[in-house]
Amino acid sequence: MATIHYPESADLRSLLRFAAEDGHIWLGEHRMLLLHAGAMSELRKELIASVGQQQARRILTRMGFASGMRDAELARKTRGTSEPADAFVVGPQLHMLEGCARVEPVRLEFGGAGNGFYGEFLWYNAWEAEAHVQAFGEVDHPVCWMMIGYASGYTSAFMGRFILFKEVECAATGCEHCRIVGKPAEAWPDADELRPYFEADSIVGRLLELRDEIEAMRHTIACPRRTADLIGNSAAFLHAYDLISRAASTNVSVLLLGETGVGKERFARTLHEMSPRKDEPFVAVNCAALPDELIESELFGVERGAFTGAHASRAGKFERAHGGTLFLDEVGELPLPAQAKLLRVLQEGEIERLGDERTRKVNVRLVAATNVDLQKAVHAGTFRRDLFYRLNVYPVTIPPLRERTGDIPALVDAMVRRFETLHGKRIAGISDKAMHALKLHTWPGNVRELENVLERGVILAPQNGMIEVERLFIGNFSEAAQQHSLGAHGALEARRQPPQDLAAAVLESGVSLEAFEQSLLQRAVERANGNLAAAARLLGMTRPQLNYRIKKQSD
Repeated sequence: MATIHYPESADLRSLLRFAAEDGHIWLGEHRMLLLHAGAMSELRKELIASVGQQQARRILTRMGFASGMRDAELARKTRGTSEPADAFVVGPQLHMLEGCARVEPVRLEFGGAGNGFYGEFLWYNAWEAEAHVQAFGEVDHPVCWMMIGYASGYTSAFMGRFILFKEVECAATGCEHCRIVGKPAEAWPDADELRPYFEADSIVGRLLELRDEIEAMRHTIACPRRTADLIGNSAAFLHAYDLISRAASTNVSVLLLGETGVGKERFARTLHEMSPRKDEPFVAVNCAALPDELIESELFGVERGAFTGAHASRAGKFERAHGGTLFLDEVGELPLPAQAKLLRVLQEGEIERLGDERTRKVNVRLVAATNVDLQKAVHAGTFRRDLFYRLNVYPVTIPPLRERTGDIPALVDAMVRRFETLHGKRIAGISDKAMHALKLHTWPGNVRELENVLERGVILAPQNGMIEVERLFIGNFSEAAQQHSLGAHGALEARRQPPQDLAAAVLESGVSLEAFEQSLLQRAVERANGNLAAAARLLGMTRPQLNYRIKKQSD
């Protein structure tokens, strides 16, 4: 048995940061909330009244269990190289730091047969016991359910096996303090009676499943053929999805517009899968990847002997896509001769192989995509005007990721699951701070860049561990990681400091602070092409802060 003395907690207190201007409180990588104990007491009271004491106990125990597991991540990261006892008491110390109770260790033992564990602690001033007594008076049974869940979740994550804590004394029963004892679940004779409080509830679980089924049915009715490849619920994303769903049942040629990496090919595949052509081929061609001298033969086919090296006749992409869909990515890169032949295919529905005089009928839905301004290309003489008008019958603009940051959590969840399977790893999730950094990043590479970042995060994260921000953004990669960090006093502040001579230059210019601020705001908005969110990022502030300053200037 080890005599337990708490190490100095400065390392834990240093993890706590307040970023009041952004509405964030951070404990390491995890976002926290500063709540009134009275509000939590009211929540307990409402739960007990609405679903009964047993169901309320289960819900609160599981809430505490999840909280404890997260704090165990901090213990491993903060004191991973310390003695086991010093590393373990991060949990009790954090429990005190978070205002739950004063925790006094009585006995703590590690090791023995089968990775054994025994822990005994006293809780003084336990908030949960006080809340229960205030609402219901003294009772004859322990009531610190959320705190017991925390102790069990923390220790289970720390030990890598299910450690079950029981409250053997509780201040709500008239005792001076609460006393908890933790052992491996199999060491408790009544473990089977206690396990259900740590597992998904049968009644609540069924209600939640029923709710999910109802939501799924509503979603199916509202969007009956939504595919798993496209993820998003932002207004701009749903508008683009609605356009391709309306075009799916027709034969109209579709022009997909948007920046590199927004997912144009996935939209094209979804359009194909939603159409009556879904059982026929989907053929994708990247026009920018083909040499000019091979584009025509690749698209339209070639007859034997048409040119040196053409030893056999070969069908082109149009013939291979017969009955289905042909996706031409980077269509703006096609040379003018290929553009002329493409226009004929769209007008006549027939092609000629290179070196052949015969025409062949093809039945193909064409989906073209580009990230360049085709109208400017027309004016520059690099793209045929008549082809542009033919392709531009049904344009669909896919929004960049920076304009649909609300979709990032759902995209992250789906991508992490996919990369878990691909790389044979199990990931506990992504930290709150990492998610915050993902939302701050401007994503010049869009969804494709997000995929790359998350794949790296899954690879670098420990087995069963969290993906943290430093595992996503390494080196000088992330604009969010470069420009923002938690300051020593808890404020989110820019790392980049202004040049020392800038302040002097402003003072010497005689320009007032108000005029300088107005000029700076205008320049940021102009540089961001009127996008206020992007302008706010340039200035190192939030969009509401920028809106307030602009409004103040105009008043």
